[in-house]
Amino acid sequence: MEEKKLDFNSIVGFVLIFGILIWIMYQNQPSDKEIAAEKAKKELVAKQEAQAKADKTKTVAQPTVATTPGDTVQLAKLQKTLGGFAYSATLASAKESFTTIENEKIRLKIANKGGYIVEATLKEFKKFEKNSGQLVELIKDNNSHLNIQLQTTDNRTLNSKDLFFEPTLTKVGEDQVLSMRLKSGANEFLEYKYTLKPNDYLIGFDIRSQGLNKVLNSSKPLDLVWDLKTYRNEKSISYENRYAQIEYEYEDEKYSSVSPNGEGNEETPEKVSFVAFKQHFFTTILSTNKPFEKSRLQSYNLVKDEKIDTVFTKQFKATVPLAFSSGEVDYKMNLYFGPADYKVLKSYDKNFEKIIPLGWGIFGWINKWIFIPLFGFLSSTIGLSLGIAIIIFTIIIKLAMSPITYKSFLSQAKMKVLRPEITELGEKFKKDPMKKQQETMKLYNKAGVNPMAGCIPALIQLPFMYASFQFFPSAFELRQKGFLWADDLSSFDAVVQLPFNIPLYGSHISLFPILAAIAIFFYMKMTSGDQQMAAPQQEGMPDMAKMMKIMIYVSPLMMLIFFNSYGAGLSLYNFISNLITIGIMFVIKNYIVDTDKIHAQIQENKLKEPKKPSKFQQRLQDVMEQQEAAKAQNKKK
Repeated sequence: MEEKKLDFNSIVGFVLIFGILIWIMYQNQPSDKEIAAEKAKKELVAKQEAQAKADKTKTVAQPTVATTPGDTVQLAKLQKTLGGFAYSATLASAKESFTTIENEKIRLKIANKGGYIVEATLKEFKKFEKNSGQLVELIKDNNSHLNIQLQTTDNRTLNSKDLFFEPTLTKVGEDQVLSMRLKSGANEFLEYKYTLKPNDYLIGFDIRSQGLNKVLNSSKPLDLVWDLKTYRNEKSISYENRYAQIEYEYEDEKYSSVSPNGEGNEETPEKVSFVAFKQHFFTTILSTNKPFEKSRLQSYNLVKDEKIDTVFTKQFKATVPLAFSSGEVDYKMNLYFGPADYKVLKSYDKNFEKIIPLGWGIFGWINKWIFIPLFGFLSSTIGLSLGIAIIIFTIIIKLAMSPITYKSFLSQAKMKVLRPEITELGEKFKKDPMKKQQETMKLYNKAGVNPMAGCIPALIQLPFMYASFQFFPSAFELRQKGFLWADDLSSFDAVVQLPFNIPLYGSHISLFPILAAIAIFFYMKMTSGDQQMAAPQQEGMPDMAKMMKIMIYVSPLMMLIFFNSYGAGLSLYNFISNLITIGIMFVIKNYIVDTDKIHAQIQENKLKEPKKPSKFQQRLQDVMEQQEAAKAQNKKK
């Protein structure tokens, strides 16, 4: 590989870049005029607050604070700095104050400065310290901002988050409507309107401007920048962080997400209809009736060390364009602060439920149409405890799959009966593997045995197994619901806390994964002998007996290690599932399948006219015959 060296051109390039950076830093320093304008702004705000207290009024029709020649000069400087929005800075609302709106489910606190939500509390849910009584707070302590970059006609850039809005709270029927207006005059303003309905997580959020066509440059869209640093809300920060990512819908119901890992992953989709800052069990969503033309979505992982980084999980940021129409901005949007619960999200009929990771293709189909309705019926309709609901849910699924289990075991039993004859063919055609394969296929055909019959049932069960790995970590119902020694089925069920950390395993011992591993061990021990007897050893192939012996120990070990930090609900499901499978296999083996009858039936089948081979078998046989013919031709040459 060519060695990299610094040549003269590289040194010159670095010097130029360094010089440009110094020049940019110098140019970005505030001028004396800007410093003076900021000072004037603060003085005017202080005077206005004093005037407001004296007059005991909340609004002022016109800016009247400039009462001296000095104040008049300051107001002129302030108007120039704020690019036409100095009017808002002279109102009584131009101070650090807040308006709170709430219903049975959420409490929102909106600041005058910036006009955006600075606190969002979910009143029905608590953080992972179950007994602490601390409610889940999605927004607090300056972890989220919403800002519009305002480009003025005199080439200034203002940030709405730094300017003061005037609040007006009214009630329309049962709805609370909060209007936050950033004014440049009595009838010229930028408005955020929040509408909160009773008993609802979804908030109406409209952004519109009025009379600002002479103040704002409408030649290009305004950039709405929304960011959120997500607080940890669950017991396992690594488990929670695994499911925290940006989800979004774009281009007429297409759906995607920003990778949850890495230092700064980014996507730039077009025609975005909603953006979700999703945590494990909670989410914040911004949706719009008029899709954003082109958005920029960014995600940063904040958990580098689980022992140190215990407060936040991810940093999310969305930059979306607000297009002008006839010189004004008018967007009807919604904000959602609430649980990442499939049923709740689906009830809004906005495709929000897509943010729940149910798996792709058939896996998602199984979760959507089988697992979710069945588990919902058991846990909600019948009202069972969640642990009992998981057990009954598992029993129903396994009983429904038992005919497939029977087919698989029956195929293994037939192959086991044929094993001596297959071994005999192996010895007879030991030096001719191709002939051996052909004769083996003929034996299968005469006996009426399909060697693939044992694989197909197992393959049918795989999608259900994978679907369960998607379903249980996403089941909101399990959050903070206990069963036996597990105080939270959505998180690990630690029974012993270790004073040290074991790589891949963790610093605790969970009991349900141990029980599931033991069940897997006995299930594989029970079935491995039959599988080895059913599958004859082929030349050139790995020793299946040795592989099965290895898998007997590897599979339980993998369950033990990787599921130690998974939710207890998933481990409980796997434990019960393997117990039931062991029971079903025991019944089938000892009370349903009769090996002597199978042997007699196979011998009877041999005497009958051989069945027409299936298309697969015929194709395989044709390939073998062609290879055999080619081999004979080569020998003649």
